[in-house]
Amino acid sequence: MNRPSRRQFFRSSASLPLAAWAAGPGLWRFAEEPQDAAAATETEAAQGPERPARIAAFERMAFGLFLHWGLYSQLGEGEWAMKRHGIDKAEYFKLMSKFTAEGFDGAEIAKVARRAGMRYATLTSRHHDGFSLYDTRGLSPYDVTHTPAGRDLVLDFVEGCRSHGITPMLYCTTLDWTDERFNDDWDGYQQYLRDSVEILCKEYGPIGGFWFDGNWSRRKADWQLDQLYGVIRKHQPDALIINNTGVKNGGQVGHPEIDSVTYERGRAESLDRTGMTKYVTGEVCQTFNYHWGIASQDYNMLSPASVIEGLCAARRAGANLLMNVGPDASGRLPDYERASLAIVGDWIQHAGGSEGPIYQGTPVGIAGEERDFGLLMGDDLAYLFVFDITATADSRHGVKSRGPGPRAFTGLKGDWATAHWMDNDQAIEMTREGESIVLKATKYPYGTNTVVRIARLSRA
Repeated sequence: MNRPSRRQFFRSSASLPLAAWAAGPGLWRFAEEPQDAAAATETEAAQGPERPARIAAFERMAFGLFLHWGLYSQLGEGEWAMKRHGIDKAEYFKLMSKFTAEGFDGAEIAKVARRAGMRYATLTSRHHDGFSLYDTRGLSPYDVTHTPAGRDLVLDFVEGCRSHGITPMLYCTTLDWTDERFNDDWDGYQQYLRDSVEILCKEYGPIGGFWFDGNWSRRKADWQLDQLYGVIRKHQPDALIINNTGVKNGGQVGHPEIDSVTYERGRAESLDRTGMTKYVTGEVCQTFNYHWGIASQDYNMLSPASVIEGLCAARRAGANLLMNVGPDASGRLPDYERASLAIVGDWIQHAGGSEGPIYQGTPVGIAGEERDFGLLMGDDLAYLFVFDITATADSRHGVKSRGPGPRAFTGLKGDWATAHWMDNDQAIEMTREGESIVLKATKYPYGTNTVVRIARLSRA
């Protein structure tokens, strides 16, 4: 009996429910809720439409890796280098002759993501320049099979992700600077998009989601989204559909099939789902510097502390954080981002790891002062996130904080018996004042600064 090829296996299994999928030592299972998903709390269930299991699973992933990589990475001047620098199409595609991808390793990328506490990764299958990281089966001459790399890098990516328990997702541009049909044959171009997405749906096994980007370039155009999203619903019914609405339009839904709104380089807002006919979640996408693709002379990098604060801010609103890294020309993740993400991963372990509030906590309206907030886990545990707790006079890093002292939180219903810091299990003084619980936030012990200090409250 002949064993099916890897590609045949993926084709035959693409329509399997994601909950049934398992591969590699990580036993990757996407649409599977944690057993303690009592996190579908009374409050959560009472507001708006019912939350589908696949969206619930996405929300529990909390943290993902975004990867912008393509021909532009050869230039090291950001993902819009072709457009911003006015590079001629013929000249630009000469970069294909140098595209070796010798440093691109899907399994290694997945290891970095896993170490950081990320649960999913989203790769640019094709960006606005029109170059694809996968075999387009003759749809375009501008794909990786026509380069010295000579291998399907989307296949490498999805296999690598699954081998380490990371859910693979794919970014798909809808804007194309180099395909003449984009300007001259709109219907033909839309068919090309659908045919491209169908390849991604059928050839690579279950995909966690499809992240579209570019509709903001022609806001009044008919992007034929019913047909495009119909391709995904036909072949990948469990995949999330996300379409980026752009920097100035965060939180907009745009189409009935959308599963998650986006906040590009912004702050997520808690979604009011009252009156919605479908449950929609949110995702913040952010990058380490001012570019998505690698920019060799952009040194204005976010710190690990900024990423930690951004992750907490997203979770406050019930949204995920999709943190971008631009691999270098070879496809390798740069050292600074790798090291920074490892520090974030250490912080997540400090915050309870996979069983902690970052993944399992539910936003139910527990609000503190300024950036402080709380998440609920089940009925008996609450976690209060306290920002800016370093000494008020400490401005060594350029920021003056509020320092230790009383912090009031509203929205904590019922009685709470004890409060302890997660970093050292020290008991915290706590009092009830009317509708608020006031936490006496003590300063960090010497040798400790967790950026955001988390208090664990228990009813018993």
